[in-house]
Amino acid sequence: MDFLDLVTQVIDLRSFSNLWYWMVLAILWSTLSHWVLGIPHDMIQRARRGDEESLHDLRILAEIHSRRVRKLADLSGILMVAASAFVLSALAVLGWVYGIEFCQAILLLILPLLLVTALSIHTAHSLIETGFENLPNRLRQHRLMVQGMGVIFIFLTAFWGMYVNLSVSRLY
Repeated sequence: MDFLDLVTQVIDLRSFSNLWYWMVLAILWSTLSHWVLGIPHDMIQRARRGDEESLHDLRILAEIHSRRVRKLADLSGILMVAASAFVLSALAVLGWVYGIEFCQAILLLILPLLLVTALSIHTAHSLIETGFENLPNRLRQHRLMVQGMGVIFIFLTAFWGMYVNLSVSRLY
């Protein structure tokens, strides 16, 4: 067995049958639902329970992160949308037209990440416009929407992954 055979066996590009892909998917959604606009969920929980120090810290962090997100979207939003559209369309064509499983798997990771980013930009804009009123509940609502998206995309990814694994011939 030469080195190239060893590398191709260790780094399997059949993503949906690879344990590492599913671990990355779980870590991605766990991280996305824990960090709401860059704020840890436990701080939001403490602020919702009435801890004044946590509420003060939460407001400061929300102002910092919301302004940062808004400024980033204002400065490079058009470029980010264009680059994202190019990458998503390239992955979709390579994945579903040419049948490259690795591109399908990457698209199923990146697409929901971009949707969560768009939701975060929307939440940051609305928080700034409303003066950060009812902050813990609005961040909780954002987190619930991210978790709902997570449930949907994990289901779709698992469904598509099972379909691909069952339809691939083991003889090649």
